[in-house]
Amino acid sequence: MAKEVVRRTETDTMRAADADRHKIAEQLKSALDEGRLSLAEYDDRVRDAYAARTYGDLVGLVDDLPRPGTSAAEVAAQRAAEDRRLARKLPMALMVLWTVWGSLAAVNLLAWFLVLVTVDSEIYPWPIWLLVPGAALGATTVGVQRIRSRRRR
Repeated sequence: MAKEVVRRTETDTMRAADADRHKIAEQLKSALDEGRLSLAEYDDRVRDAYAARTYGDLVGLVDDLPRPGTSAAEVAAQRAAEDRRLARKLPMALMVLWTVWGSLAAVNLLAWFLVLVTVDSEIYPWPIWLLVPGAALGATTVGVQRIRSRRRR
């Protein structure tokens, strides 16, 4: 079983103020009013909120709750939008390869253009050969995205 890694930030260890505790208690009251928490859960969380010492303690009490007034349809729409965004995002290896290819293409085009304007004779357009690895990279990207979209279904 994989362990979940919890990263503590500097903010999580900072001391919370009474106003912060009260704000979390209000958010818990809204969740109770909307039926997201039972009365027993609400009592436990409010007690823990007023006993909390750090922001990390406070955030842990409400991180499983949506913003007050958010409906289930809005939560589902947000989740679907996040899933679509993640599906469009390229894997890091492809992002690196596209960056390298783009940089090489830009340098070659600039060099070819500088040679073209400084030499009186016609110059062979060697940067056109960069279309071959660009096409291969494009085909790989399309293939990877299709595989990823099939896995998500």
